[in-house]
Amino acid sequence: MEVLRLSSVSPFCNATFKLEYNKTHFTKPKFLSFQFSSLSTLSSLSSFSSKPSKLFTTLSPSSQVSTEATDPPERELETNSQEEKFDWFSQWYPLMPLCDLDKRVPHAKKVLGLDVVVWWDRNENEWRVFADACPHRLAPLSEGRIDQWGRLQCVYHGWCFSGSGDCKFIPQAPPDGPPVHTFDKACAAVYPSTVQNDIVWFWPNIAPRYKDIIKTKKPPHIPELDDPSFTKLFGNRDIPYGYEVLLENLMDPAHVPYAHYGLMRTRKPKVKLDREGGRPVEMSVNKIDINGFIGKQEWGSSKFLAPCIFYAYTDLMKDQENGSASSIGAEKKLEQQRAALIFICVPVSPGHSRLIWVFPRNFQTWIDKVVPRWIFHIGQNLILDSDLYLLHVEERKIMDVGPANWQKACFVPTKADTLVVGFRRWLKKYAGGQFNWGGKFNATLPPTPPREQLMDRYWSHVVNCKSCNAAHKSLSALEVTLQVISIASIGIVAATKQNAMSMATRTTIISFAVICFAASKWLSHFIYKTFHYHDYNHALR
Repeated sequence: MEVLRLSSVSPFCNATFKLEYNKTHFTKPKFLSFQFSSLSTLSSLSSFSSKPSKLFTTLSPSSQVSTEATDPPERELETNSQEEKFDWFSQWYPLMPLCDLDKRVPHAKKVLGLDVVVWWDRNENEWRVFADACPHRLAPLSEGRIDQWGRLQCVYHGWCFSGSGDCKFIPQAPPDGPPVHTFDKACAAVYPSTVQNDIVWFWPNIAPRYKDIIKTKKPPHIPELDDPSFTKLFGNRDIPYGYEVLLENLMDPAHVPYAHYGLMRTRKPKVKLDREGGRPVEMSVNKIDINGFIGKQEWGSSKFLAPCIFYAYTDLMKDQENGSASSIGAEKKLEQQRAALIFICVPVSPGHSRLIWVFPRNFQTWIDKVVPRWIFHIGQNLILDSDLYLLHVEERKIMDVGPANWQKACFVPTKADTLVVGFRRWLKKYAGGQFNWGGKFNATLPPTPPREQLMDRYWSHVVNCKSCNAAHKSLSALEVTLQVISIASIGIVAATKQNAMSMATRTTIISFAVICFAASKWLSHFIYKTFHYHDYNHALR
């Protein structure tokens, strides 16, 4: 059966979550289009429609630019009291998907401004999360190694730690002296951690009372990620703009035809008013509380699970535009196909965030078994690049006016911005309008680096993705091999006496050398644009 394509959203928008939502009709796609275009459909995913939303009404002309609607949302949608505040440091945060963690080495990560190290404790068969600082002289443990006894070793002076954080060995301590390795100050700081949905999560508080927090509060659970009938390909990338801007961009479907023009398909409007095909979007927010909100749009539903998860899902129905299902059995089979777009947004530090994405589905699963993950990441990274600079600059303009003044500075008169405004209202009501870094940072953002560094893929994605990293090494080795073959072929022809080799043979070898050299140059260009830097010029699209 042909791979199914959503006409207004990515095919990964259909999931089986236990909410009521309207069924929408879809058209058929081309091979693999859903994987390459699914990341940017993050935006397409946010358009639900049940009953008309009161979040927005047409704004009357005014000299003051404001996002305040003339008909505000119903108060009953906001179920919690004004006094309730969101505690950013009493939540579970994702670090990395298991598929991109190497058990042989420790991994350095930053979340909430906290430097942590993730490593595999083979003695207890568990992933551990420590503060990334040796208690000796604060050297980063992430630069260490896992020794032959399965302990985390600091390579500065060789101190070794067990999975519980206890110091097991201090080489400089005399064996007949006091057991200084048993002192409390010799222990590494250990964060509560767990694995759920094939992702390592940690609790950003080392206070003893949170040691068993997993018994009373668990990370959000997404059943599809544990369902063996669903395929799932994870991706991750460090983003050079903040958590708030990242989340609201994922909730915005209206930017997709413009910021990602030519990279993904969108539903064509009945009357096309411009080349890109932008159109009105019916959306609403049904409920806002301290835990997030539920959204509705034309084809299904979405959820924001505070603080990190945004996902969208819908039913996949038979394609009425291209003809109805030929039988009841075929129609039933289509209705059983499910998929979703899941985006996990991690606050790293001011001006920096991390995106983990996964698109589980229970149809066409063979594709993910045949096509390597890095192939899909080519298109997904290009989609991220296409609005990366826009959002980086936008965040700085928001900081100039002050995040608390977002609703006054931004003019959002249409329903297409419903989820974005819903998120900003949630942020203002429960978190004072911006992320709380616990006093670790001031209000300034880091300076903007050169464009090539800002949009770098290698350090933001490739080194953190097993599949792309392996592909980068293999293709780089192939590039060198082609160059060696080209040079060796020319050398053979030059070193061989003219009478010892026919003209036809010489011509063939030289032609082969030229082809190998040309192939190596093309491969070099492909490696650079795929794994290092691919600029995006909207004006020339």
